[in-house]
Amino acid sequence: YGYGYIMAENKNIALETSSLIPNDSVHRSKNETSRTKKLLIITLVGSIAVLTAIVTLHRNGHGHGHRVVFPPNFVWGAATSAYQIEGGSTAGGRGLSIWDTWCVQSSENCNGDTGDVSDDHYHLWREDVELMAKLGLKAYRFSISWSRILPSGTADYAGEVIEDGVEENSSARVKGINEAGVEFYNDLIDALLENDIEPFITLYHWDLPQALEDKYGGWANKSIVEDFADYSRICFDKFGDRVKYWITINEGWTTAIHGYEEGSNAPGFKGEDVGGSGKPYQVGHHLLLAHARAVEVFRSEEYANMYQRGRKDERGLIGISNSGDHRFPLDPNSEDDQEAATRSMEFQLGWMTDPIWLGDYPPSMRKILGTRLPNFTEDEKKKLVGSADFIGLNHYSSAFASKPSKPATYGGYWADQLVTLSGKDSWKKTEMGWYVVPDGAREILLWMDKRYSHPLIFVTENGMSAYEPDKEHSIHDDARVEYLEGYIRGFGQALGQGVNLGGYFAWSLLDNFEWQYGFSKRFGIVHVNYTTLVRTPKSSAEFYSEVIETNGGVLPE
Repeated sequence: YGYGYIMAENKNIALETSSLIPNDSVHRSKNETSRTKKLLIITLVGSIAVLTAIVTLHRNGHGHGHRVVFPPNFVWGAATSAYQIEGGSTAGGRGLSIWDTWCVQSSENCNGDTGDVSDDHYHLWREDVELMAKLGLKAYRFSISWSRILPSGTADYAGEVIEDGVEENSSARVKGINEAGVEFYNDLIDALLENDIEPFITLYHWDLPQALEDKYGGWANKSIVEDFADYSRICFDKFGDRVKYWITINEGWTTAIHGYEEGSNAPGFKGEDVGGSGKPYQVGHHLLLAHARAVEVFRSEEYANMYQRGRKDERGLIGISNSGDHRFPLDPNSEDDQEAATRSMEFQLGWMTDPIWLGDYPPSMRKILGTRLPNFTEDEKKKLVGSADFIGLNHYSSAFASKPSKPATYGGYWADQLVTLSGKDSWKKTEMGWYVVPDGAREILLWMDKRYSHPLIFVTENGMSAYEPDKEHSIHDDARVEYLEGYIRGFGQALGQGVNLGGYFAWSLLDNFEWQYGFSKRFGIVHVNYTTLVRTPKSSAEFYSEVIETNGGVLPE
């Protein structure tokens, strides 16, 4: 049932109960009766041991028939991001982002589409909040558009000297803030709270202000660290009294690899090792430093204590969301394949997580990349270690990993890992070509729990792109229902084994602009007609609503 697990049924254990029942019509001697009783006792003890093992497997989340149990305070939510749903690209004083620019540079980018209108959430947010309430969402994860708050990307802190000679950095004295953008997010947050929906805010979800890309090359330049800190400070100051949960960076791995290695995401650079000018490992380094600096602002400048909706001693929490696919060793008995599976996960999830929990990049990356991987100063390490109250996990798929049989004929990040990825013929695939492997949901949480010493984890994204050529197929999205059911059970099984899982966010609330794929891929549990902008809940929305209402009780055994 679960890859790599030995089930009782695989041991070919058969209990011939008929042979254990004595035949009353046959007279045995006392010795024979005694031997029979002993045999019966021994066999029963063995049977109980087998049944106990099976029950234990079920309780631990392995095997059929186990009902996962979620705690009463488990957070059920859905997620989106600003550029993917907001639209209103020039409304209310918003500045351009790198995606506004990149999508129009070539018809080959973004499937020829743009996020100029998308779901028009900027104008339809009230309707969307009402929809969330009807679905029963307990939380909503969304991102803030950096260029909607700071059109130029930077803040001008005039600074005001106070009595002890320290400059005050309150956003009330900052020039360059777009108050219309602040008002939009204030209204959204207030509406969510009025409907008992907890806001989870992501500060950066890939839509860098174009002004910063033009000014110094965006994430490729270390100057961005302080600009991100200034932007974060403004968000903390404007919204922190009502927002408890903050996420600094969403999937730094994706920004670095797709934006500065493969060139498939904005700003569209190919890596140096594949003939371009992109430096993915340098970009990843700056993303981590920006995260640490934002957390330093949050904590040292008392924004963590701004939160006012909870108990007097309750404070705001801040974390990071990292992408992570699980890797099973192709041959679980092969040490080479075991190492390949670990190495593959270290090059993705570990790259952006190890420095925060373990103090440096994964050993495999240090060994393979050498001087190509930047070093942290001792001061940077101090700021990084412990700079998250929780890990956000964006998980969609899994694969087998093995040691390559021959050297790669290509260069760059994918060659650096020294890993060959493959799948199983019986595994289904999503419209993105990603394997559907619910067992991986359980296994990656167990891997994280062990590696990072039992951290608080939120699954901040999980979902699929299904075959939806028309509205009829879209509304009856049985494949997505099956996917969500399997993955939520997998996450629940990990929770049952002791993982500190605080919540789950389905990706995505709405069909939306899917980055380099434009509107050709649909991930939403709610269908959006991109012409009329009408929202229609799918079968998956109805299913997920029942999951929330029953706190997972609707999941089949």
